[in-house]
Amino acid sequence: MHTHSHDEEHCDRFPLPKRSLLIAIGLTATIFLAEVVGGLLSGSLALLSDAAHMLQDVFALLLSLGAIMIAERLPTSSRTFGYHRVEIGVAVVNGFAIILVSALIIREAYERFSHPQPIDTGIMLGVAVIGLAANLLSMYFLHGSHDLNVKSAFLHVLGDTLSSVAVIAAAIWIAFTGQTLADPVLSIAISLLILVSSFSLLRESFAILLQFAPRGIDTEDMIREMESVPGVDSVHNVHLWSLCSNINVLDAHVYSCQADVHRLEEIKDEIKHRLEKYRIKHSTLEFECHPCEDCRVVRELGD
Repeated sequence: MHTHSHDEEHCDRFPLPKRSLLIAIGLTATIFLAEVVGGLLSGSLALLSDAAHMLQDVFALLLSLGAIMIAERLPTSSRTFGYHRVEIGVAVVNGFAIILVSALIIREAYERFSHPQPIDTGIMLGVAVIGLAANLLSMYFLHGSHDLNVKSAFLHVLGDTLSSVAVIAAAIWIAFTGQTLADPVLSIAISLLILVSSFSLLRESFAILLQFAPRGIDTEDMIREMESVPGVDSVHNVHLWSLCSNINVLDAHVYSCQADVHRLEEIKDEIKHRLEKYRIKHSTLEFECHPCEDCRVVRELGD
């Protein structure tokens, strides 16, 4: 007997604050363009590095908005899981693109150690201050939301804010000391920060594409939790994976010799309730009271 959870992935969401994300995307994209132009005019690599950081976060904000919009689209007969995996494809492209940009900035910074370039600190400082103000405004619109996508976006903008503060500090330092090496040093620091986050993004994306168990979930602990439900003798042939960054999926065989269908429904409901602590909203449970032929085949293949 097969039972499927009928919980919609977005049924327990708070009202989706798409407007706040759209405002943050517009502000962050504007800062990105301003810092590219300001970096080229002032000769500041730190501004260009921060622009790359902004570009990364524009993609992150778009992913957060996309996750919300995709969740509103119902699956079809030919796309039974909908379009949730689009998020992962975009994340992979974003990760590789930002790694390339960061590598180019680090190479240029290395050359500037031996061939320092003049920097217009007035433009550098002015653009950085505008960026800081825009980031603070974005944080205002994103702050306080209970939606996980918006919380993630808030953390990205917080990182942008700290980068803007660092660029302002570098501009002031250069203006008073004339030590332009502060610019390539800061640009390398920001680029390394971007590289770390990009590699982390790619690692998580490929883990989802390869259908690894979601990070932070102890599969054995989850199985023990399922087996502790009264009426469940054992749980096996478990497959746990992530459809996208915020939807976990499970299918499993549940061994139970309960003959009463109503009792099986109660067991199923209790298992689904306990799975909520593991952020599993979609589950397929196969109840059986005979030896599992599929499991025998899996064991033989493993041997």
